Amino acid sequence: MAEATSRSSRSSRSEQSDHVANQPDSHSNAAPPKNEEHHGLLAGRESDGEDDNVDDEDGLIVHPGGGDVDHDADHDSVGLRTPRTPNRVRFDLRPTNIPPTANGTRHDSLDSEDLPLDSFDYFDHDPEGLDGRDRTARRPLLTDIEAPSVTVANSLSDDDVHTWAERERLRPKSGLRSAFMNMANSIIGAGIIGQPYAFKDAGLAAGVVLLVGLTVVIDWTIRLIVINSKLSGASSFQGTVEHCYGKSGLIAISIAQWAFAFGGMVAFGVIVGDSIPPVFRAIWPNLHEMPVLSLLGDRRAVIVIFILGISYPLTLYRDIAKLAKASTLALLSMGIIVATVVIQGALTPLDERGSFTTPLLTINDGIFQAIGVISFAFVCQHNSLLIYGSLKTPTIDRFATVTHYSTGISMVACLVMALAGFLTFGDKTLGNVLNNFPADNTMVTIARLCFGLNMLTTLPLEAFVCREVMLNYWFPDEPFNMNLHLIYSSALVVSAMVLSLFTCDLGIVFELVGSTSAAALAYILPPLCYIKLSSRSWRTVLQAGAKMIKGGGEPAKCV
Repeated sequence: MAEATSRSSRSSRSEQSDHVANQPDSHSNAAPPKNEEHHGLLAGRESDGEDDNVDDEDGLIVHPGGGDVDHDADHDSVGLRTPRTPNRVRFDLRPTNIPPTANGTRHDSLDSEDLPLDSFDYFDHDPEGLDGRDRTARRPLLTDIEAPSVTVANSLSDDDVHTWAERERLRPKSGLRSAFMNMANSIIGAGIIGQPYAFKDAGLAAGVVLLVGLTVVIDWTIRLIVINSKLSGASSFQGTVEHCYGKSGLIAISIAQWAFAFGGMVAFGVIVGDSIPPVFRAIWPNLHEMPVLSLLGDRRAVIVIFILGISYPLTLYRDIAKLAKASTLALLSMGIIVATVVIQGALTPLDERGSFTTPLLTINDGIFQAIGVISFAFVCQHNSLLIYGSLKTPTIDRFATVTHYSTGISMVACLVMALAGFLTFGDKTLGNVLNNFPADNTMVTIARLCFGLNMLTTLPLEAFVCREVMLNYWFPDEPFNMNLHLIYSSALVVSAMVLSLFTCDLGIVFELVGSTSAAALAYILPPLCYIKLSSRSWRTVLQAGAKMIKGGGEPAKCV
């Protein structure tokens, strides 16, 4: 009897245990948390992190009314539960800090979309009180990869990182139209006034072929500079050439860029002295008799007053995008100049026109000088990366659009100017075609004023390039320094102004600068860099061939 009772008791307890073990856990069938889907695939489970914290802080928790069996069943159900895989992986780099549980209850996770971006700090250390496993579980995806801006920022001190990032974000950017204005103004500058002189040197037929052909080549090399920058990882034309040819390449490109830009500044000063004084003398015929205003009729005084009063303040800007409005006014003034040469050229009396010979109409003996003059007009490779970097969305396709429109419109304007001026004055064509017209011509006087003002707003573009070259050569890794900025800007403007005071022949400046530094910038260095960056050495070819021969056809593995 006792034995039967004992056997019955053991059977009853066994059935009860089987019933408890087979009873479905309410937690295992519960729906996943509301915001579990918002976590990335590799971001870790919310429940794992919380359970770890519970075990660390409180140890074994016995809930009221439950026993060891309930506790074990709860842990088993949590361990068996697998998170639902979302239909996409979210690459959310904003950290999600989930506070630890204090009494075993669950908290809703703090989703990054519900909090403002300013509430997170990328540079703060992990909060205290979280162990290594918990921090790893909550670490966002791809946190070990730095953006280029962060890499540059890390070169500064930690205290300056936020200030640097905010200043870089607030620096002005330009759209396609503003970038077009800057590039077109850089092309249609002083060089356009010398295109009739280039046709005189090369001859009419050769001049047209040179102008069209060089425009195509320059359009290609401008875009090639940006491609080279992408391939080399450099942010400047100087850095690209240095990457390809070392220290000697850096010296060569620095000299070519600086000489071309500085020669342009000198030429612009000469044009200001040639264009603006006749305007004042035409407005006030008795200007030379006035005590103080008579300085406005003096060439050297006008160069000093206008360059220091207009060009120098514009040169002090740090960002080239701020010159977009000035470039727009400059392009409008160039349209007035081209229209003036076309209209007044057709109205010029026969006794003031020049004569033509067979070489002047076909091929003349000054082709190389003409190449220099045309190159001086079209070369803007020295500031192409500055314009590319000023775009709000700097892509190669957008920059190619800016380049095509700028070079195309500039070619049409230069061709119209060259044909109108050369067909009017022939062998009498001067380096500045406006000087071929009489001083009392009202329309030409307005064109001179527009041209002089155009040069005053174009000169800062070249000063930007000179300053950038000097800073990149002597201080390549230094942050912005206002003292250096002011010193270099002032020295460049004053030195170019002084040289323009003692130079009167604009044609010589065009030929000298265009045939040396302009040719190197436009036709030599960009293709050489591209060949260096895109070609493979013979060792690489041999290694690739050996791999193809020895390879057993196994699939490639990314290491």
